[in-house]
Amino acid sequence: MTKTIKTFFRHVVSMLCLGGLLLTSMSIVSCSEDKDDVEEFANWKATNENYWNKLYTTTEQKIKGGDTSWKIIKNYTLDGQHAVGNAQLNYKPENHIIVHVLESGSETKSPLLTDYASVHYMGRLIPSTTYTAGLIFDKSWSSNTFNALTSRPTHFEVRGVVDGFATALQQMHRGDHWVIYIPYQLGYGAVKAGGGTIPAYSTLIFDVRLVDFAHVEKNLKDR
Repeated sequence: MTKTIKTFFRHVVSMLCLGGLLLTSMSIVSCSEDKDDVEEFANWKATNENYWNKLYTTTEQKIKGGDTSWKIIKNYTLDGQHAVGNAQLNYKPENHIIVHVLESGSETKSPLLTDYASVHYMGRLIPSTTYTAGLIFDKSWSSNTFNALTSRPTHFEVRGVVDGFATALQQMHRGDHWVIYIPYQLGYGAVKAGGGTIPAYSTLIFDVRLVDFAHVEKNLKDR
Protein backbone atom coordinates (compact mmCIF):
# COMPACT_ATOMS: atom_id res chain seq x y z
CA MET A 1 0.00 0.00 0.00
CA THR A 2 1.70 3.16 -1.14
CA LYS A 3 -1.10 5.58 -0.45
CA THR A 4 -2.38 6.61 2.94
CA ILE A 5 -5.84 7.93 3.51
CA LYS A 6 -7.49 9.01 0.25
CA THR A 7 -11.16 9.84 0.10
CA PHE A 8 -13.26 8.17 -2.55
CA PHE A 9 -14.55 11.56 -3.55
CA ARG A 10 -13.05 14.92 -4.28
CA HIS A 11 -15.43 16.55 -1.82
CA VAL A 12 -15.21 15.81 1.89
CA VAL A 13 -17.99 13.51 3.05
CA SER A 14 -18.67 13.45 6.77
CA MET A 15 -19.30 9.91 7.97
CA LEU A 16 -20.66 9.05 11.42
CA CYS A 17 -20.09 5.64 12.94
CA LEU A 18 -22.94 3.43 11.76
CA GLY A 19 -23.50 2.22 15.29
CA GLY A 20 -24.33 5.80 16.22
CA LEU A 21 -23.01 7.97 19.01
CA LEU A 22 -23.35 6.57 22.49
CA LEU A 23 -24.81 9.36 24.58
CA THR A 24 -24.85 9.53 28.37
CA SER A 25 -25.61 12.37 30.74
CA MET A 26 -21.88 12.64 31.46
CA SER A 27 -20.11 12.04 28.15
CA ILE A 28 -20.19 11.12 24.48
CA VAL A 29 -18.28 7.98 23.48
CA SER A 30 -17.46 7.39 19.81
CA CYS A 31 -18.08 3.92 18.45
CA SER A 32 -14.46 3.61 17.32
CA GLU A 33 -13.45 3.71 21.00
CA ASP A 34 -16.19 1.42 22.24
CA LYS A 35 -15.15 -1.96 23.65
CA ASP A 36 -17.75 -3.80 21.59
CA ASP A 37 -16.30 -2.23 18.44
CA VAL A 38 -12.81 -3.45 19.35
CA GLU A 39 -14.12 -6.98 19.91
CA GLU A 40 -16.09 -6.82 16.67
CA PHE A 41 -12.87 -6.42 14.70
CA ALA A 42 -10.46 -8.43 16.85
CA ASN A 43 -7.48 -9.91 14.94
CA TRP A 44 -8.72 -7.85 12.01
CA LYS A 45 -5.46 -7.87 10.03
CA ALA A 46 -5.08 -11.65 10.14
CA THR A 47 -8.79 -12.13 9.46
CA ASN A 48 -8.65 -9.93 6.37
CA GLU A 49 -5.45 -11.49 5.07
CA ASN A 50 -6.92 -14.98 5.43
CA TYR A 51 -10.14 -13.84 3.75
CA TRP A 52 -8.23 -12.35 0.83
CA ASN A 53 -5.94 -15.32 0.24
CA LYS A 54 -8.88 -17.72 0.32
CA LEU A 55 -10.92 -15.52 -2.04
CA TYR A 56 -7.97 -15.22 -4.44
CA THR A 57 -7.43 -18.98 -4.55
CA THR A 58 -11.14 -19.67 -4.99
CA THR A 59 -11.39 -17.09 -7.78
CA GLU A 60 -8.40 -18.62 -9.59
CA GLN A 61 -10.16 -21.98 -9.50
CA LYS A 62 -13.39 -20.49 -10.85
CA ILE A 63 -11.55 -18.80 -13.72
CA LYS A 64 -9.65 -22.00 -14.58
CA GLY A 65 -13.00 -23.80 -14.55
CA GLY A 66 -14.33 -21.47 -17.25
CA ASP A 67 -16.37 -19.04 -15.14
CA THR A 68 -16.06 -15.75 -17.04
CA SER A 69 -18.03 -13.74 -14.48
CA TRP A 70 -15.00 -13.55 -12.20
CA LYS A 71 -11.85 -11.55 -12.92
CA ILE A 72 -8.49 -10.97 -11.27
CA ILE A 73 -7.10 -7.57 -12.29
CA LYS A 74 -3.60 -6.31 -11.52
CA ASN A 75 -3.23 -2.94 -9.80
CA TYR A 76 -3.07 -0.31 -12.53
CA THR A 77 0.05 1.29 -11.01
CA LEU A 78 1.98 -1.86 -11.93
CA ASP A 79 1.08 -1.69 -15.61
CA GLY A 80 4.03 -1.26 -17.92
CA GLN A 81 6.60 -2.71 -15.55
CA HIS A 82 9.44 -4.64 -17.16
CA ALA A 83 11.90 -7.01 -15.55
CA VAL A 84 15.58 -6.12 -15.71
CA GLY A 85 17.90 -8.67 -17.29
CA ASN A 86 16.92 -12.24 -16.39
CA ALA A 87 14.76 -11.16 -13.48
CA GLN A 88 11.13 -12.21 -13.43
CA LEU A 89 8.23 -10.13 -12.22
CA ASN A 90 6.22 -11.93 -9.57
CA TYR A 91 3.04 -10.34 -8.31
CA LYS A 92 1.34 -11.27 -5.07
CA PRO A 93 -2.41 -11.77 -4.53
CA GLU A 94 -2.59 -8.39 -2.79
CA ASN A 95 -1.25 -6.72 -5.95
CA HIS A 96 -4.63 -7.41 -7.55
CA ILE A 97 -8.31 -6.73 -7.15
CA ILE A 98 -11.02 -9.32 -7.67
CA VAL A 99 -14.19 -8.59 -9.59
CA HIS A 100 -17.50 -10.41 -9.91
CA VAL A 101 -19.37 -9.19 -12.98
CA LEU A 102 -23.13 -9.08 -12.38
CA GLU A 103 -24.12 -7.16 -15.52
CA SER A 104 -22.19 -6.07 -18.60
CA GLY A 105 -22.84 -2.93 -20.60
CA SER A 106 -22.81 -2.89 -24.39
CA GLU A 107 -20.03 -0.31 -24.83
CA THR A 108 -16.30 -0.92 -25.22
CA LYS A 109 -14.72 2.29 -23.93
CA SER A 110 -13.52 2.66 -20.34
CA PRO A 111 -12.69 5.69 -18.17
CA LEU A 112 -9.18 7.09 -18.17
CA LEU A 113 -7.35 7.83 -14.94
CA THR A 114 -7.92 11.56 -15.55
CA ASP A 115 -11.64 11.18 -16.33
CA TYR A 116 -14.59 11.83 -14.06
CA ALA A 117 -17.04 9.03 -13.33
CA SER A 118 -20.73 8.91 -12.44
CA VAL A 119 -21.43 5.84 -10.30
CA HIS A 120 -23.89 4.22 -7.95
CA TYR A 121 -22.04 2.37 -5.20
CA MET A 122 -22.25 0.73 -1.81
CA GLY A 123 -19.18 -0.10 0.27
CA ARG A 124 -18.96 -2.68 3.02
CA LEU A 125 -16.43 -4.67 5.02
CA ILE A 126 -16.01 -8.43 5.14
CA PRO A 127 -18.42 -10.33 7.43
CA SER A 128 -17.87 -9.97 11.16
CA THR A 129 -19.62 -11.24 14.28
CA THR A 130 -22.47 -8.73 14.30
CA TYR A 131 -22.45 -7.75 10.64
CA THR A 132 -22.79 -11.13 8.98
CA ALA A 133 -23.04 -9.58 5.51
CA GLY A 134 -20.34 -7.01 6.27
CA LEU A 135 -20.73 -3.57 7.84
CA ILE A 136 -21.94 -1.02 5.27
CA PHE A 137 -19.74 2.04 5.69
CA ASP A 138 -20.99 4.17 2.80
CA LYS A 139 -23.38 4.25 -0.15
CA SER A 140 -24.47 6.72 -2.78
CA TRP A 141 -28.22 6.23 -2.35
CA SER A 142 -30.16 7.48 0.66
CA SER A 143 -32.82 4.74 0.86
CA ASN A 144 -32.25 1.27 2.27
CA THR A 145 -32.21 -0.33 -1.16
CA PHE A 146 -30.98 0.81 -4.55
CA ASN A 147 -33.60 2.14 -6.96
CA ALA A 148 -32.42 3.00 -10.47
CA LEU A 149 -35.34 5.40 -10.94
CA THR A 150 -34.77 7.49 -7.83
CA SER A 151 -31.13 7.01 -6.81
CA ARG A 152 -28.74 9.74 -7.89
CA PRO A 153 -25.18 8.67 -8.75
CA THR A 154 -22.10 10.26 -7.26
CA HIS A 155 -19.43 12.05 -9.32
CA PHE A 156 -15.69 11.88 -8.68
CA GLU A 157 -12.37 11.85 -10.48
CA VAL A 158 -10.98 8.38 -11.16
CA ARG A 159 -7.52 9.27 -9.87
CA GLY A 160 -9.10 10.67 -6.71
CA VAL A 161 -9.99 7.26 -5.30
CA VAL A 162 -7.89 4.47 -3.77
CA ASP A 163 -5.82 2.35 -6.14
CA GLY A 164 -8.14 -0.66 -6.03
CA PHE A 165 -11.21 1.34 -6.96
CA ALA A 166 -9.35 3.24 -9.69
CA THR A 167 -8.08 -0.06 -11.10
CA ALA A 168 -11.64 -1.35 -11.45
CA LEU A 169 -13.07 1.82 -12.96
CA GLN A 170 -10.47 1.84 -15.73
CA GLN A 171 -11.69 -1.61 -16.79
CA MET A 172 -15.43 -0.91 -16.60
CA HIS A 173 -17.83 0.20 -19.33
CA ARG A 174 -21.04 2.21 -19.15
CA GLY A 175 -23.81 -0.02 -17.85
CA ASP A 176 -21.49 -2.44 -16.05
CA HIS A 177 -22.51 -3.67 -12.61
CA TRP A 178 -19.64 -5.19 -10.65
CA VAL A 179 -18.87 -6.32 -7.14
CA ILE A 180 -15.29 -5.23 -6.51
CA TYR A 181 -13.09 -6.78 -3.82
CA ILE A 182 -10.10 -4.66 -2.79
CA PRO A 183 -7.30 -5.90 -0.48
CA TYR A 184 -6.37 -3.47 2.26
CA GLN A 185 -3.04 -2.79 0.54
CA LEU A 186 -4.93 -1.19 -2.36
CA GLY A 187 -7.49 0.44 -0.08
CA TYR A 188 -6.74 2.39 3.11
CA GLY A 189 -3.85 0.21 4.24
CA ALA A 190 -2.80 0.19 7.88
CA VAL A 191 -4.81 3.24 8.94
CA LYS A 192 -8.42 3.84 9.93
CA ALA A 193 -10.66 5.72 7.51
CA GLY A 194 -14.16 7.11 7.25
CA GLY A 195 -13.95 8.80 10.63
CA GLY A 196 -12.98 5.49 12.24
CA THR A 197 -15.82 3.49 10.68
CA ILE A 198 -13.36 1.58 8.49
CA PRO A 199 -10.77 -0.20 10.67
CA ALA A 200 -7.14 -0.46 9.61
CA TYR A 201 -6.33 -3.49 7.40
CA SER A 202 -9.84 -3.66 5.98
CA THR A 203 -10.69 -5.46 2.77
CA LEU A 204 -13.19 -3.25 0.93
CA ILE A 205 -16.14 -4.67 -0.99
CA PHE A 206 -17.97 -2.37 -3.39
CA ASP A 207 -21.16 -2.91 -5.33
CA VAL A 208 -20.66 -0.53 -8.26
CA ARG A 209 -22.71 0.54 -11.28
CA LEU A 210 -20.90 2.75 -13.80
CA VAL A 211 -23.41 5.20 -15.26
CA ASP A 212 -21.15 7.51 -17.25
CA PHE A 213 -17.67 9.00 -17.55
CA ALA A 214 -16.28 12.11 -19.20
CA HIS A 215 -13.15 14.25 -19.40
CA VAL A 216 -15.03 17.17 -17.82
CA GLU A 217 -17.25 16.66 -14.77
CA LYS A 218 -20.04 18.95 -16.00
CA ASN A 219 -20.51 16.69 -19.02
CA LEU A 220 -21.43 13.66 -16.91
CA LYS A 221 -24.87 12.12 -17.31
CA ASP A 222 -26.79 10.65 -14.39
CA ARG A 223 -29.02 8.34 -16.42
